[in-house]
Amino acid sequence: MTLHFKPVTRGNGTAYLFPGQGTQAVGMGEELYDNSKAARSVFHEVDKALDRPLSKLLFEGPADELKETENAQPAILAVSLASVKAIQDHLGSDNVPSPQFVAGHSLGEYTALAVAGVLDVAETAWLVQERGRLMQEACQKQVGAMAAVIGLDQMTLEQICREAGTVISTVNTPDQIVISGDRRSLANALDMATARGARKAMPLRVAGAFHSPLMEPAQAGLIEAVEALTFKDPSVPIIANYTARPLTKGSAVKNELIAGICNCVNWSQSVTYMLKSGVDRFIEIGPGRVLSGMVKRMDSEVTVENIGAVSYTHLTLPTSDLV
Repeated sequence: MTLHFKPVTRGNGTAYLFPGQGTQAVGMGEELYDNSKAARSVFHEVDKALDRPLSKLLFEGPADELKETENAQPAILAVSLASVKAIQDHLGSDNVPSPQFVAGHSLGEYTALAVAGVLDVAETAWLVQERGRLMQEACQKQVGAMAAVIGLDQMTLEQICREAGTVISTVNTPDQIVISGDRRSLANALDMATARGARKAMPLRVAGAFHSPLMEPAQAGLIEAVEALTFKDPSVPIIANYTARPLTKGSAVKNELIAGICNCVNWSQSVTYMLKSGVDRFIEIGPGRVLSGMVKRMDSEVTVENIGAVSYTHLTLPTSDLV
């Protein structure tokens, strides 16, 4: 199954955003499954591609098993892609606005590439499962952690990271930044951040030091997985996590995925690029509302919406925005 959007020849001011790991919850997507044949077909295709009943785990749990990286990542992908298919079916493909850009936060970048037709649903599900498995194995080989720092600018935090031996792994907004490293170095960095005026500096409950050099064991395996697939040119420009610039070639998407697993998610820069390119409406598709909140903190004037997060009845768009 491949997702399709009408080509956009000029900016239409709309961008689709797709969430990353951490938004998973038992039961998410079940109402979509029950009420939308199109969404149900996505869940079935993902189950078939992974050769296991992921949807059963997604709908019934247990939560501890669902939150494991190799399960959470394809589960979030499945719900996000099912939401896209459901709204296309619910409104009719011709009535769904084609995005000027698509972008996803970390794992969400894989959802974005599927929506842009770079890989089909089955290929993307398999690749995401491999990514999750490799990352989980890397966490066991090189124990690390992540922490959120709020209220310090990026330049100050970069200096702290150099002193402590940690790295910036995600820039969500200009003053909401995540750092990664081994546990001792991370604790030192948090102490420094607090001493230099951070409003909050707190460890995150994650499995390891994602988007950092501690993920290098996973990168080697991801290269093999990526090379096993044929990447098509995206039908919609994908804003890259690492470079915060549009990807328009399949080869560029491939390189971005390989680089991204060990490098920073520059989400703030990605949103800034879209804003400067004329985007004034962001539609977050999938579980949770995390990205919507980040965008609003950066620009309170833009329109931010969320569809498909919880209820099938949320699969609506204002009629003034239909094309």
